[in-house]
Amino acid sequence: MRENRGAALCEAGNSVLVVVDIQSRLTAAMPAKVLARLQRNVTLLLQAAQRLRIPVFASEQNPQGLGPLEPDIVRLLPEGSKRYAKTAFSLAGDPEFPKDLKATGRRQVILTGMEAHICILQTALELEAAGYESFVVADAVCSRHRESYETALARIRQAGVTICDAESVLFEWLRDSRHEQFKPLQSLIR
Repeated sequence: MRENRGAALCEAGNSVLVVVDIQSRLTAAMPAKVLARLQRNVTLLLQAAQRLRIPVFASEQNPQGLGPLEPDIVRLLPEGSKRYAKTAFSLAGDPEFPKDLKATGRRQVILTGMEAHICILQTALELEAAGYESFVVADAVCSRHRESYETALARIRQAGVTICDAESVLFEWLRDSRHEQFKPLQSLIR
């Protein structure tokens, strides 16, 4: 386990972005307002990851049963993004993902997607146990029920995982308003 939990800032050169299970049957079960927030913030982070050359990984939980990734998400995945069809709830339980993550040499994992109390929670806790710094983006994850979402974030926080929001991640990746991508990315949040 790492020391000074919660003190780390997201670093563009040390981060990967993970989009977990934003699939048609799951999105259909989400409250419209919650889904709109998730889509807006995941889109922001995917666009930032593309501009800042941050590796992106995406997963689908049992795609035969829950459908494919949403087309809007697929269109935003940077070229070369890895995708995983999984049966384990934790993406860390996929046989290929841990190897692919290790191959990046990056230690920070920015988690977005659904559902917070199942796949996000299990992935965050297993990545922490494996020595990675997990960041759960609270406004880019969701659950079908608010109670499940709130309980998941409380449990994740209690385990020492950093809870943040999409704009925080973006501005931590940029670090300075003189960054060449500051203006193009800032325009996405106005």
